[in-house]
Amino acid sequence: MRIDVLLGDAPVVPADVADRVVVVIDVLRAASTVAAALAHGARAVIPFETVEEAVRRSRSLVRSEVLLAGERRMVRIDGFDLGNSPLEVTPEVVDGKTILYTTTNGTQTLAASHGARLCFFAGFVNVSATVRAVRAALSETTNVLILCAGHERRLALEDIVCAGRLVRGIAQGQEQMTRGDGARVAELVERPFVGGVSSVAHEASHGRSLSAAGFDADVTACLTLDRYDCAVRYHDRQLSRHGVATGR
Repeated sequence: MRIDVLLGDAPVVPADVADRVVVVIDVLRAASTVAAALAHGARAVIPFETVEEAVRRSRSLVRSEVLLAGERRMVRIDGFDLGNSPLEVTPEVVDGKTILYTTTNGTQTLAASHGARLCFFAGFVNVSATVRAVRAALSETTNVLILCAGHERRLALEDIVCAGRLVRGIAQGQEQMTRGDGARVAELVERPFVGGVSSVAHEASHGRSLSAAGFDADVTACLTLDRYDCAVRYHDRQLSRHGVATGR
């Protein structure tokens, strides 16, 4: 068994993910928003790489049953119902709805995970549930890859800290598991935050940018550990609560 981390500053190629258990991380804010939406009753979240793809799909569905959600450069896309905020996806808004979703970083990284044996979408808000889900999938031949979405092809501190927390939890007690260099880097970066991750808001450049743009409450929500006790699985090009069957 091997666990490794791609830190978010380089393109992902099919060979990276082929037949691995993959965890995609986008702490600020995509994975946190998706976890909140599913916890609050959304039927599923369907991610798209482009705005045009999401709009086109909405035209083929009953419009009252779907919500368009997403952002570009932190701001809600014109004409969309929702932005990319975990605080917007309340039960009153998303219960029973399918969300068509596109973001600057997270949905692009999800698209790069095609070919994985199993794929999860995670942030701090559901990190422990994700650890449990990955550990349940382990076997002697399992290789695990954690993909940090990063921020516009740059490293994002919050994603790497979350990756380190995942590595530590997944590898605990697994004597046969080898850590790649990326996994070791993530563990080292996470070490100062073992006692709590709230200070990441002040040290991560993406967190500071969001706060300066008026999204400080979103940052706080995204840095709340284990707010949701369910992993999010990416399967058949949609996101749903792990172990809960959904339809489109």
